[in-house]
Amino acid sequence: MSRTPRATPATAALDAAGIHFAVLTYAPVPRGRSYGVEAATALGVPAARVFKTLIADVDGTLTVAVVPVSSTLALKALAAACGGKRAVMADPALAQRRTGYVIGGISPLGQRQHSPVVVDASSLEFDTILVSGGRRGLEIELAPADLIRATAAAVAMIAA
Repeated sequence: MSRTPRATPATAALDAAGIHFAVLTYAPVPRGRSYGVEAATALGVPAARVFKTLIADVDGTLTVAVVPVSSTLALKALAAACGGKRAVMADPALAQRRTGYVIGGISPLGQRQHSPVVVDASSLEFDTILVSGGRRGLEIELAPADLIRATAAAVAMIAA
């Protein structure tokens, strides 16, 4: 298991679960907008292997969606995966309060409050994927099955 000099709730959750992971860091661009694409470029990793964490409201339940940074979230597909009727993106301020992370650094792991998680099925095409480690400029590399297990996630085609 890898540990960072300054652990985050995400890395602490993986350590506590005994899940093997690697930490990758890069210098984030101040006031960047495409955080996931920025991470893929800085780390020299195909964008299809880097996954972003988005928070959506599915019929009144805040839900975590994990999709490749090269894709967008298909809200109808997310709602269907959750057995719901309608999904909309959550307010960014609410997402930050709920997860305990800042936009651009929201990790699907170690969130302040638990929410249902859905990971895009494309993750299973790779031996390892990258997700935010809980800070801009910090990525966690782990097996998709370990992410799914650690977050008790459902798996569905939710990327467009």
